[in-house]
Amino acid sequence: MRALISLLLIPASALAGPVVSPEPNAVSVTLYRDPNRSEGAIDPNNPGGYALITETRTITIPAGESVIRFEGVSEGMFPETAIVTGLPNGVREKNRDARLISPAGLVDAYLSRNVHLRRTSRATGKVVEQDAILRAGPNGGVVLQTSEGIEALGCAGLPERMLYDGIPEGLSAKPTLSVLTTSERAVTATVQLSYLAQGFDWSANYVANVAADGKTLNLFAWATIANGGAQSFVGANTQAVAGQPNKEDNADPPQDAPPELRLQCWPQDITSTHDIWGNIRTSADFERLPAPMMAMSSEIVVTAQKRMESLQDVAVAITAVQEELGDLKLYRIPEPVTIAAQSQKQVAMIQKVGVKYERIYAESLSANALASQPMAFVLRMKNEKADGLGLPLPAGGVVIFENADGQTLLAGEDNVADHAIGDDVEFAVGESPDVRYEVTELKRTGRTASFRVTVTNARDNPITSEIQIPFELSKKPSGLKRKNGGWMWRQSVPPNGQSVLEFATKQAR
Repeated sequence: MRALISLLLIPASALAGPVVSPEPNAVSVTLYRDPNRSEGAIDPNNPGGYALITETRTITIPAGESVIRFEGVSEGMFPETAIVTGLPNGVREKNRDARLISPAGLVDAYLSRNVHLRRTSRATGKVVEQDAILRAGPNGGVVLQTSEGIEALGCAGLPERMLYDGIPEGLSAKPTLSVLTTSERAVTATVQLSYLAQGFDWSANYVANVAADGKTLNLFAWATIANGGAQSFVGANTQAVAGQPNKEDNADPPQDAPPELRLQCWPQDITSTHDIWGNIRTSADFERLPAPMMAMSSEIVVTAQKRMESLQDVAVAITAVQEELGDLKLYRIPEPVTIAAQSQKQVAMIQKVGVKYERIYAESLSANALASQPMAFVLRMKNEKADGLGLPLPAGGVVIFENADGQTLLAGEDNVADHAIGDDVEFAVGESPDVRYEVTELKRTGRTASFRVTVTNARDNPITSEIQIPFELSKKPSGLKRKNGGWMWRQSVPPNGQSVLEFATKQAR
């Protein structure tokens, strides 16, 4: 009896090998950041990090040789990293079953094979069935050969669908790792499966609220966890590793058939009568045809995938706990959480109240900066316990809010790199129109040029400015210090006043 295959209604037993483990009893997920993203936001559509996943499963192994199928592993699994422990005689062979059941996967598996069309007759309006051979697909449309000729699926203008006699061998409902093992007797074993998988990422997201006293701020941080895969990890023991562990490139994971099935039509006359089809004999002949055009009405897309949503599942009742992992930092979520497929989750990570900061107006001079310009300002903190911090700060993004007449308003955003205890931590907020600097060239003689830097402060309170001078000076003026390979001029500028520095540079021979 012919049956329409539906992705959502396939029983697991239809895909079962000799021994099937459909899901883990317990799972642990340890997340590592994208090694190419030291700071900034996660790419929500393509998380570039990875995870170490450890699953605990209970299976019953018969005596003799068995194939064990671990279903529901991450689709981003690196098969070469998989380790299975707890089997009586270990693993003889392992295979990643990459081809998943999908509309496109079924078409790909049935190329040049018989399928069945269920369609509505134009003449009678009755639903009829006819045999066909699937000649081309899934890219660029599905082309069928029936007793009436060559035609494209979905172009009749009336309801029609393809039916299959069964599930082709090698297609799986879920990503699966198969292992071959032997046992001298039947046994129920608790095994652990550990592997690395791509498609994950995590980042710290800070919120800095500047207090009305102008001297302290409150700092809060979320751990944002992203899972870009199609598998959820329910009740997972979850950790996130901060730092930059060395990560070598893995082999590309096995690729499934294209996830989307596009049904397209050719705007020619009846396809079974057009001259071009007279020379079609094999599926290779279809590849030489001109690219099909979309039907005028609409494009029909059948897909088993969904883009990641921007919504975040916020859990504020628990806070991640910091631990040591060698020279790295580990943030452990103390309660099991669900890392849902194609989603992001946030867990509270850091909360510090009354962190001391200093507002600094800072710029680095360039040879072309000869006009009055606004100065950038940053909030600088010392990552010390005495100043209200004193803990490792993972990389991420920060949003800064300041108080204005009793209202909390957005002041700026910035990216934050990893910071150890004792580091200076800076949040770049923006530019101030009230604090400006101007460079004036005074004289140029031979290899020497002299300049004047003027910092003006139009605010009603004194400010601290820092001017980085990245040039070699002929003579060090008083008040300058060496910093970052150049000279630093740090100066307090009075309210509605200015500060001036003159210096001379020398050019290399």
